[in-house]
Amino acid sequence: MVEVETVLVMETAPIKFGVNATAEIAFDLRRLGVTRALLVTDRNLMKTGLPDRVRKLAAEGGVQVEIYDGVHVEPTDASLEAAVSFAQGRNFDGFISVGGGSSIDTAKVVNLLTTYPAPLLDYVNKPIGKGLPVPGPLKPHIAVPTTAGTGSETTAVAVLDIPALKVKTGISHRYLRPSLGIVDPLNTITCPPMVTAAAGLDVLTHAVESYTTRPYNARPKYNPAERPAYIGANPLSDIWCEKAIEYVGRYLRRAVMNGLDLEARTYMALAATIAGIGFGNAGVHIPHGLAYPVAGMVRNYWPPDYQTEEPLVPHGISVVVTAPAAFRFTYPAAPERHLKAAALLGADVSGVAVTEGAEVLPRTLIGLMRDVGIPNGLAALGYGEADIPALVEGALKQQRILVNSPRDVGAEELKRILLDAMVYW
Repeated sequence: MVEVETVLVMETAPIKFGVNATAEIAFDLRRLGVTRALLVTDRNLMKTGLPDRVRKLAAEGGVQVEIYDGVHVEPTDASLEAAVSFAQGRNFDGFISVGGGSSIDTAKVVNLLTTYPAPLLDYVNKPIGKGLPVPGPLKPHIAVPTTAGTGSETTAVAVLDIPALKVKTGISHRYLRPSLGIVDPLNTITCPPMVTAAAGLDVLTHAVESYTTRPYNARPKYNPAERPAYIGANPLSDIWCEKAIEYVGRYLRRAVMNGLDLEARTYMALAATIAGIGFGNAGVHIPHGLAYPVAGMVRNYWPPDYQTEEPLVPHGISVVVTAPAAFRFTYPAAPERHLKAAALLGADVSGVAVTEGAEVLPRTLIGLMRDVGIPNGLAALGYGEADIPALVEGALKQQRILVNSPRDVGAEELKRILLDAMVYW
């Protein structure tokens, strides 16, 4: 008889949330003992003046800050190694990330590889890398998100592309979590509509995947030292996921339609953070597993509002584009949860029999995607049936994520999901 898990663990980063919370960053840097920090950001965000404002705020508190603005729009192994090379030997005793998940994840990796130097692939998840554990605690890192999306300020994961392998992967370890997340809704005001939409749907898939993932007590018992960051759906993560789904249903359309709607921006920023707490402990499953090859194999899609010189499928689009098909597949494993997620998004599920509800959540998601301008399936991103074998192969490399699926999923199941996700309307 297999002994099942009985212990659940809830870990997250401390969060400071609110309008103009950024103004307190000098206090927080000093409290964490930081005297010389590297601020990690991107060139487009530099144009807004926010990174310079953060640097000046820190300087007023006696903290020296140097800015690195070479973050790639979706981090790659090469862009991460360039950031690490910049930071090596400069004696930084702390890090600040200002930007979306790309900047936050880049700072996580720079902190790791300058604290415990090793080849990047040593820490990358198996089977792509060696999956070695982080040897010990890292230096203080304050994350200042400027998108309401990844929730990376709360999570123990850093995501990267490896273009040579046409795959997206990551590094996962509890020590990667930032020391503090400063979540200031004012910092998201400059996000253009498609960036807002894609980031918001990343929030939603985080929350719905975590809400429907394989429960923690339906898994073999772990040795405490080997317990993964993603432990499965549990009563604690459910609280965060449910509220995040509700906020996205209420406020995402408003934030996309009017970027100056501060109430909508505030609740979307809150949704991103609390979804990060939920999925950072419970874990994601099929849509994120498929998202890695969908993003990694892109050939000819240029998203609106993203300033990029090369084809790109933003992370939020890559995850949500297969989500309706994936949740149609997972529905039989947890019908009540799928229907509850749809209800939290605003769907009327009264009178819907469990045996007849498989289309409710997919239909609700598709409606939201249409409303905020998301492409209507994989075909709109340039993929066709001929690409499915390679997409399946890439997804199967994401076993750390696919193992969380509430239904067993292999090559044939992934193929059916991808076919189902080609065109939605």
